[in-house]
Amino acid sequence: MKYFLFNTTLLSLIGLASCTPPPPGRVQGYIEGEFVYVASAQAGALRKLLVSRGDVVKAGDLLFSLDSSPEKDDLDQAQRRLSEARANLADARKGKREPEIHSLEAQITQARAALAYSSAELERQEKLSKVEGAGATQDLEKARQAHDQDAARLTQMEADLETARLGARDDLVTAMEANVRALEAAEARSQWGLDQKSQAAPQAGLIFDTLYRPGEWVEPGRPVLALLPPENIKLRAFVPEGLVGALHQGDPVTVSVDGVAGTVTGKISFISPQVEYTPPVIYSNENREKLAFMIEAVFDPKTAAQLHPGQPVNVQLRL
Repeated sequence: MKYFLFNTTLLSLIGLASCTPPPPGRVQGYIEGEFVYVASAQAGALRKLLVSRGDVVKAGDLLFSLDSSPEKDDLDQAQRRLSEARANLADARKGKREPEIHSLEAQITQARAALAYSSAELERQEKLSKVEGAGATQDLEKARQAHDQDAARLTQMEADLETARLGARDDLVTAMEANVRALEAAEARSQWGLDQKSQAAPQAGLIFDTLYRPGEWVEPGRPVLALLPPENIKLRAFVPEGLVGALHQGDPVTVSVDGVAGTVTGKISFISPQVEYTPPVIYSNENREKLAFMIEAVFDPKTAAQLHPGQPVNVQLRL
């Protein structure tokens, strides 16, 4: 009988202890992480995975690379076409080359000499035609024709030299400039496609998970790994309706974690405007039908790096 009374008393004390209400402003919560999923806009086989789960990386560190052979070929072709178009445009703008100009100038010198000779011959034939019996009309006509041909040839060659010193026609140059701009855009697209085959860390953080292995085919836009920056680690808790009115964004909260000595401090970053019933995923022994408001709190990066998503925590509000 004494043993039964002792056990009954002990159980009653345990029951009373378990029903002891928590300190005012104490709620239960958990640590949440918002992941950054790093992907490539291009498809390809995963060639290099330079990080492992649990690694800490800095912003700009190379994370992975996909097979880039097709993109390298596209970029090479785009660069070759652009170089050819630029060379043609430069040639069109500057006209004939210097050796071609010198050749035309030499031909003009010869044409002027030929015209001078035919002019002298025409003058001689005209004088002879005035002397009776000195010359034939046929010779005078031949000399006049030769003079006219030489004069026409000199005029044509001078015009050719002037044209050679000019560039191509304005409309042709404009069309070639437009072609160069289009090829520059094509080169930029090819370069972008090649750059997408290697991805660097957009910000510092922890490699939370890797989703592919080297050699596997990665579809465009499919994440290869999940990155967890420290600033994306936050507290999430549900506050009873009777306490939420005393809370404000920026208010401090004190958090204790099982198995960790001491506490850490954060500040409230979000208070939900919507009321809800206590959700099933919450570490609380209170009445589940009690209305609650979700709050979120953030920590400084050094503190956040010590916390882990999914960790249950005790949250002390400063009311």
